[in-house]
Amino acid sequence: MPKLELGKKAPTFTLEGTAGAWSLADAAGAAVVAYFYPRDNTPGCTQEGEDFARLYGDFKKAKAVIVGISADGLESHQKFKKKMGFPFELLSDPDQKVCKLYDVIQEKSMYGKKFLGIERSTFLIDAKGVLRSEWRKVKVKGHADEVLAAVKSL
Repeated sequence: MPKLELGKKAPTFTLEGTAGAWSLADAAGAAVVAYFYPRDNTPGCTQEGEDFARLYGDFKKAKAVIVGISADGLESHQKFKKKMGFPFELLSDPDQKVCKLYDVIQEKSMYGKKFLGIERSTFLIDAKGVLRSEWRKVKVKGHADEVLAAVKSL
């Protein structure tokens, strides 16, 4: 498995999404903001999606494509996207292959129980497919604004 490294090519992937199959290659010539989130319809994930949606026009102006990725199934993603009116695609990674590729599966703890799950993380890949920035253990408040500033600085 290739190791993620800033300044190096980002691992490529193809996943089924809310508008069909989506591949990193589909965004050639544009920057990609790939944000990994734990679950559809949870408070933090909903807020994060709303924040990216609120700034969608600014990301588009900066020639950046946004995709949200979680292990939820396509049906869940389609309902979540429709309910929230997200203008970007949600990609389904049920077997967590891409999550593992980007090393976002981490040990988490809830109510004293430990489990493996998606650690909220965002990756900025430039128009040439090079990983430029990564955010791990993301706190939702202000995150989308911070990512937009990084996109604009490319």
